[in-house]
Amino acid sequence: MTGITWGALRETEPELVAAGRELLYRVGVGLAFLSTVRRDGGPRLHPICPVLTDSAMYAFIIPSPKCDDLRRDPRYALHSFPTDDNEDAFYVTGTVQVVDDPKLRAALTRQFLDERPTINLSQDELAEQILFAFRIDRCLLTRTDGFGDPNPRHTIWHEDH
Repeated sequence: MTGITWGALRETEPELVAAGRELLYRVGVGLAFLSTVRRDGGPRLHPICPVLTDSAMYAFIIPSPKCDDLRRDPRYALHSFPTDDNEDAFYVTGTVQVVDDPKLRAALTRQFLDERPTINLSQDELAEQILFAFRIDRCLLTRTDGFGDPNPRHTIWHEDH
């Protein structure tokens, strides 16, 4: 499997990871758009709730065509939600792997539910979802001074950088 973990990226690029975390968790919980590759090779794009730890990036994905895409072709692209007052953005690409570790899954289930105390989701309902770990090949951080900024600032990282 190619790519590095969120934690490994944090070790080498702490400012990039801090900015990415800020954009992915800007409303207090992880929110992003996940793009996968459909069976016919076309893109599929849906919102998801990434779960970030100090060491890795994860997501619980409901059994769905998107989940099937990731099991068949582990490549992904993930992009932060738009902000209210600028065009700042965080984008990562890489591959995913299904996580089968019961202890890790239990810890991430607690984290997911703790981050979202107002949602009506039980541990049993979350147990039906597939847990994926995201490895990172590339990142792009864009910083702007508002909408229409003619000079956006881009920070680009890739694994063989």
